[in-house]
Amino acid sequence: MKLYQIGATILLILSALIFVFPFYWIVTGAFKIQTVATTIPPEWFPLKPTLQNWVDLFKNPVWRWTFNSFFVAFCEMIAVCVVASLAGYVLAKKVFPGRKIIFSMFIAAMALPKQVILVPLFTMLADFGWVNTYHGLILPAIGWPFGVFLMKQFAQTLPSELMEAAKMDGCSEIRMFSTIIVPLLKPALGALAIFTFIAAWNDYFSHLIMTRSTSMMTLPLGVATMQGEFTTNYGIMMAGAALASIPMIAIFLVFQKAFTQGITMGAVKG
Repeated sequence: MKLYQIGATILLILSALIFVFPFYWIVTGAFKIQTVATTIPPEWFPLKPTLQNWVDLFKNPVWRWTFNSFFVAFCEMIAVCVVASLAGYVLAKKVFPGRKIIFSMFIAAMALPKQVILVPLFTMLADFGWVNTYHGLILPAIGWPFGVFLMKQFAQTLPSELMEAAKMDGCSEIRMFSTIIVPLLKPALGALAIFTFIAAWNDYFSHLIMTRSTSMMTLPLGVATMQGEFTTNYGIMMAGAALASIPMIAIFLVFQKAFTQGITMGAVKG
């Protein structure tokens, strides 16, 4: 092994340890008592592990919060992937007046912080009566500009010969999209699914504004409410953070194969 390969391997291992350490600290902290969790110097591994943090955590409606988070994140993931793939394909492969202007509007929308549109968005949802409802949490995220941008850039790389051949064979637009375009978009859809689910699961600020009752809280929002005004039980907070991280890890493991697949993978043969 060459010297630069050894150096690169060591650098990657160190980087991996740096990124994994916060997760390790959260998981071990979930099994520490309050006095141990905040001691200095820290206790790197719980010498006297306890399940009391988890018992106290589940005295709250954690299962309801978990269901809310999963339902909202899953629905957003499916809806964003469907809408973004359709819009991206049209913007990439169809020629019509105003196509560049529409795409430029999506690019401009990506530069806007969410906080800028939150007030008019909340006003609109309040007029619809959608505050503190599931559709009020899900529907505003469907037209995610980043999703449309990602799918449009990916769809541009697809071979137009496949679509022309399908049209010559009499394939309808809907059938061509579902049987030809979608399979070729799997790598981008896998990446977008991961990004969307994680963004929806961790969306604290929007859910804080759009919810009013404890039963409609998502898991990150519910865990945050356990922080006291004067004291905070960090053991319970870490237990909640560890619980909230499990679905994100699972969704990445499910879609990682699609995330790394080739773009066409033998779709065009010479």
